[in-house]
Amino acid sequence: MKLIDTLKNIWRIEELRTRILITLGLVAVYRLGAEIVLPGINPEALGALKEQASSGVLGLLDMFSGGAFSNASVFALGIMPYISASIVVQLFGIAVPYFQRLQKEGESGRRKINMFTRYLTVIILVVQGSAYLTNLHAQIPDWGFVTAGVMFTLPSIIILAAGSMFVLWLGEKITDKGIGNGVSIIIMVGIIDRLPFSFVAEATSRVSEQGGGLFTFLVELIVLFFIFCGSIMLVQGTRKVPVQYAKRIVGNKQYGGVRQYIPLKINAAGVMPIIFAQAIMLLPISFINFSNSESLSGFAAAFSNFTGFWYNFTFFVLIVAFTYFYTAITINPMQMADDMKKNGGFIPGVKPGKKTLEFLDTVMSRITLPGSIFLGIVAILPAFATIAGVNNQFAQFYGGTSLLILVGVVLDTLQQVESHLLMRHYDGLMKTGRIKGKTPGGPAIY
Repeated sequence: MKLIDTLKNIWRIEELRTRILITLGLVAVYRLGAEIVLPGINPEALGALKEQASSGVLGLLDMFSGGAFSNASVFALGIMPYISASIVVQLFGIAVPYFQRLQKEGESGRRKINMFTRYLTVIILVVQGSAYLTNLHAQIPDWGFVTAGVMFTLPSIIILAAGSMFVLWLGEKITDKGIGNGVSIIIMVGIIDRLPFSFVAEATSRVSEQGGGLFTFLVELIVLFFIFCGSIMLVQGTRKVPVQYAKRIVGNKQYGGVRQYIPLKINAAGVMPIIFAQAIMLLPISFINFSNSESLSGFAAAFSNFTGFWYNFTFFVLIVAFTYFYTAITINPMQMADDMKKNGGFIPGVKPGKKTLEFLDTVMSRITLPGSIFLGIVAILPAFATIAGVNNQFAQFYGGTSLLILVGVVLDTLQQVESHLLMRHYDGLMKTGRIKGKTPGGPAIY
């Protein structure tokens, strides 16, 4: 069988085998840490906290942390504070001259930016850790705490901050020593952890219904399949721009004279816009002590109800904006135009130089618009699924951050595995074509 032969080829490549085993080992460490409860808390008293994190915005936060949030784990705050800090620092790169200079300094500037990102992450962790502990006191009865007061609060904040930074370190080690982008894989593992339980819960509730419950469940699976296929098309879709290269003779060899294509992606930013937009949407609930939306009012209630109009409208707008922002970072039309001019290439019907730059910029703007709108629609589909009666946790896989991260990270990881296979002259993972992940040199999928 093709699958068995491919697995054998993967195992034969020592470097690839080692990277996969390291990745699995580090993921196992992360999953173990997600089950370790904060010192001083009785695990039997977490029922109310688990109920609170079973739906709504807190359900999303619990999913991204792999269930650590509802377990009152040492990894409860997860990786989202680091993503929030990354958003702020990258925005500084647009508005603050000092950070603009750092971005132009190459590797040394990148190290300084990473240092500032980590400092800001720690500050966010301290604030969110305090809010998380306040929420614990509201959800857990007094007998659930072995210790109380400063002797519990101060060490717990330090443990929560250290736990999230350790998760970040695990992600970096997976990136360096393992396969795929580490932070992305950690988020994906937390999402996959929820999938079996959500599927079983939805199947059980539908089958137990009278009058067409099983048929409804089959329809839900068919709709989920089409959304999954659409998500893959969104991640992989491209528009090819033809480039004609003039003939050049160097010595006795002839170069150029052929037409090639520049594959411009419909969604060049990958899943970065939806992750960053989701991180921003989680900030309000993080700074109001992770309260239930039922106890809130006004602005806080509107942005804590993930099925509400204003939450989804704002989420949609942020995704469109971030898509354009990260496309501008990922794709540089000026560099592409210069490279074509230096190598004797031109787009048929377009003059080299400034006209080529304007043409590429126009094409990118036109294909990014439908891509960003489609990305935004897929992102808010879970709200419609929940309104239609789908189980709240299972509805998260009808699009949204969960499905797109799952698709994007899996494709990106498989692309790296296939590259190792093809580099050593083995067959790839697919009989036809190549697996397409994020664009080479593009931003990592957090």
